[in-house]
Amino acid sequence: MRKAEVLLHDRPVGVLEELERGYRFTYCGEYLNDPKAVPVSLTLPLKAEPFEDKRLFPFFDGLIPEGWLLKIAEKTWKIDPRDRMGLLLACCRDCIGAAGVVPISEEAGHG
Repeated sequence: MRKAEVLLHDRPVGVLEELERGYRFTYCGEYLNDPKAVPVSLTLPLKAEPFEDKRLFPFFDGLIPEGWLLKIAEKTWKIDPRDRMGLLLACCRDCIGAAGVVPISEEAGHG
């Protein structure tokens, strides 16, 4: 299973996990306690309970490049276009806009 730290304006806001049967996004407690906290998406409102879905949440899927840029990413990193989490981890560290997704390695002791 793969994990990623989700950033908003370069600040950690939560963790996205790939599970056996889908995905989970959980906001960090520290972020939720900030009165200035804003949700990463209207479809992922601020709450302590994790969001789970069988498919990658549309907000995160929307960060993945399309068209010729996606083709370059698929060729460069040899990633199957159906591997949405793999594409997200490879392509979305520095997205256009406020959000970013940074892989968390299991060896680093996160999670």
